[in-house]
Amino acid sequence: MALSKENLNKLEKMGYRFVGRQGHAAAKICHWTKKSILNEGVCYKEKFYGIDSHRCLQMSPSIPFCHQKCLFCWRDFSATESQWEGKYDEPGEIIEGCIEAQRKLLCGFFGNEKSNPEKLAQSQNPNNAAISLAGEPLLYPVIEDLIDEFHRRSFTTFLVSNGMSPEKLKNLESEPTQLYISLDAPEKKIFNDLCQPQIPGSWEKLNESLEILPSIDCRTVIRTTCVQKRNMVNPEGYARLIKKADPDFLEIKAYMFVGYSRQRLEKENMPDFKEVNEFASAIGNLCGMEIVNESPESLVVLLGNK
Repeated sequence: MALSKENLNKLEKMGYRFVGRQGHAAAKICHWTKKSILNEGVCYKEKFYGIDSHRCLQMSPSIPFCHQKCLFCWRDFSATESQWEGKYDEPGEIIEGCIEAQRKLLCGFFGNEKSNPEKLAQSQNPNNAAISLAGEPLLYPVIEDLIDEFHRRSFTTFLVSNGMSPEKLKNLESEPTQLYISLDAPEKKIFNDLCQPQIPGSWEKLNESLEILPSIDCRTVIRTTCVQKRNMVNPEGYARLIKKADPDFLEIKAYMFVGYSRQRLEKENMPDFKEVNEFASAIGNLCGMEIVNESPESLVVLLGNK
């Protein structure tokens, strides 16, 4: 098993549902999936990209594995390894398990009179995979097979990577519907201090991934998590890196003071929407992008090319 029984139990109490036999893949109901079923709002991904929040499957094939220990991450790092270890479950088994886990986690909504019956029925058959729950998806040894299997089942796929695997990115024959690269610092020192990479040459690997991004055929997005007093500086540095990556979109979002990040950061590190908007505008003006959409409730703005 990839995780100890103690760590599995801890994550299960937090809402994770592990699938397969090796204990490295899991699903977890997104806050916005629940909100959508209750007609109380939708995720910014629905507003920005047309994804149905109530049909989104939030999952990861690599919960215990990540190259970084970012201060702003809401996860507990006590069980995180920087390289894949042990056996792995096959994509089909993971997907079937995640869909079944999602159905079980949502079963209580059938007894909630506030639930939207049509959305609740549709939620039983998700059609978008947010491969971003925790861990680094590209560390999963057969990530391309997972993407292929999702697409074979008529899913769209949104995959979020930290950019530490440029060699995999360069040779990615099966691409997701949308590929995110996280860019959370304008220069190396801030990157090292904030993202705490666990492998050598991390800043260089990130830059290599950004240079590869223009060759990717699917829709590409740079995502920046803004941490006040930490990385909301040097918009010129961000702009230089973004120009190199030439993404289709740029998401600038606020750090959220939640989970285990509260043990590493303070509440004042969470910027408000006005601060995020102003910082996004400053970066956009320097790299030829402009704000094309926004979600104040999620503290995120979307920039596209002018």
